[in-house]
Amino acid sequence: MLRLIVSILVGAAITFALFVIMAKLIANSSRPADEVPEIPVIDVVMSEPEDSTQTRSRVPPPPPPPPQQPPKMQPQEPEANDPNTDGMSFNLPGVDIGGADVAIGGPGALMRDGEATPIVRIEPKYPIEAARDGKEGWVRLSFTINEVGGVEDIEVLEAEPKRVFDREARRALSRWKYKPKVVDGKAVKQFNQKVQLDFKLEQS
Repeated sequence: MLRLIVSILVGAAITFALFVIMAKLIANSSRPADEVPEIPVIDVVMSEPEDSTQTRSRVPPPPPPPPQQPPKMQPQEPEANDPNTDGMSFNLPGVDIGGADVAIGGPGALMRDGEATPIVRIEPKYPIEAARDGKEGWVRLSFTINEVGGVEDIEVLEAEPKRVFDREARRALSRWKYKPKVVDGKAVKQFNQKVQLDFKLEQS
C-alpha cells in the first residue's frame, strides 16, 4: 500500500514539472523576434575617362655608321720551318730500295715502271724521358710500301737501347709517304724495306 502511494506522488510530481516546462516554452515562443539590422547599400560611382589622352611620339635613333672594311692583306707564302727539336737531332738515312728512279708526275702523268721513291719523311719525336736522362740510340725497322704509297707492316728488327725509341720510331715511319712501285703500268706492294732511325742529342 505504501508503494502505491509513493508511486502516485512521484507521478504527480513529474506531471507537474512537465506542465511547468511547457508553460515556459509557450511563453518564450510568444516573444517578438530580434530586429534584423538593415543591409547597408553601397553606391559605386565610376568616374568617366578623360577624352583627351596624351600621346607620346618616339623618334627612332639614327642608324649606326657602316663598319669600316679592314685593309686587305697580301697573301704570303708559308715559310718552311725546321722542326724545333730543342737540342736534339735525328739521323734519317735514305732507304736503300735500288732500281730506277721515277720522277713524280702530275695527276695525269703516265705511270712508268720503277721502284718506290720517297715523297714525305717525318722526323720522330725524341722521348722526353730519354732526353731527360741523356740517352741516345737507334732503331732498325722493316716495313712494306703499299699500292698507294703508304707504309704498313712495320716491325722493329733491332734497337739500342731496347724499347726506348721503338714507339716514336714506328709512329714516325707510319707517316712516311712514297710513290709506289710500278710494274707493267700498275702500282704494286714493295715488301721487306729496311731503314734505321738514329736518335742523338746535340752537344751544346
